[in-house]
Amino acid sequence: MVLMVLAFLIGVIAGLRAMTAPAAVSWAAYFGFLNLEGTWLAFLGYWFTPWMLTVLAIGELITDQLPTTPSRKLLLPFATRIIVGGLCGVAIAAKSGSLLGGIVAGSLGAVVGTLGGAEGRARLAAAFGKDRPAALIEDSVAILGVMLIVGAFP
Repeated sequence: MVLMVLAFLIGVIAGLRAMTAPAAVSWAAYFGFLNLEGTWLAFLGYWFTPWMLTVLAIGELITDQLPTTPSRKLLLPFATRIIVGGLCGVAIAAKSGSLLGGIVAGSLGAVVGTLGGAEGRARLAAAFGKDRPAALIEDSVAILGVMLIVGAFP
């Protein structure tokens, strides 16, 4: 049950920032907090994977600040977040054997994170009168969220 909650929560983070979640999962696998050896997801723990995903996550944090960045609710960004959330969810649940549960929990979390994050950011941006502070708050929530999730791995 704990793993399903963590899979859902990592999906929420994927909904907020699509590359932050897999970067965190990859670092957790690399450092041994998440054992993916012997699974088809073992590549997440290879020495180069967390570095590549971290570069992509940093790039996403930067491009998210640009006014030309498309809405996360468009088909491709939305689908990407659902797929990434499912992948991260299944990685968390891999050793428990609950692959279907992990992918469903992560994907549902991504839907919640995508829609809830967009709504929350829009409200914060309206309250601040500009988007940048809202975006930085959302970035902070995503980064702190993955730290808490990874720290909760059993």
